[in-house]
Amino acid sequence: MTRRTFRTVSRLRSGYAPDEVDQYLAHAREVFEGPATGTLTAQDIRTTAFDVVRGGYVPAEVDAALDRLEAAFVARGRERFVAGHGYEAWQAHLADSARSLYGRLTRPDGERFAPARRGEPAYDRADVDALCRRLTGYFDRGEPLTAAAVRTATFRRRHGAGGYAEAPVDAFCDRAVEVLLGVE
Repeated sequence: MTRRTFRTVSRLRSGYAPDEVDQYLAHAREVFEGPATGTLTAQDIRTTAFDVVRGGYVPAEVDAALDRLEAAFVARGRERFVAGHGYEAWQAHLADSARSLYGRLTRPDGERFAPARRGEPAYDRADVDALCRRLTGYFDRGEPLTAAAVRTATFRRRHGAGGYAEAPVDAFCDRAVEVLLGVE
């Protein structure tokens, strides 16, 4: 019997394809432990998707492992950047990244992102705006906020112009996670 990395769901339920997950994590380990140049980034890890199969790995467990793996890649990148350029340069890099987010944060509620097209799925504007206000509190007043809180934020679904287009919101949240991980 093959030892699996994660618990599996019952054979009647769906989870992530075990062989696919195991191969991906083995590749990630090789890249992480290998030379400084690798073919995997924190962004790659954040956007990874696996096939879903009956009796597969418990998705929440795999997702949590991917979150830890992403954090490890970010920490390693920070260490390498600081070693090569100094801590002040790292701080400047983070400040530039944060400024790239700030333009949207200063827009009024309901106007931070483009509306979705008619019939397309969208995110509830109030939910997205609430997360943006939390990010503003973090940047402006030092209020607590973690990358995990942004990564796991959920937004109610809307359709069309009643909500924000999903792709720009997702890209913005990805950049916010990168900035927050760079600080953590």
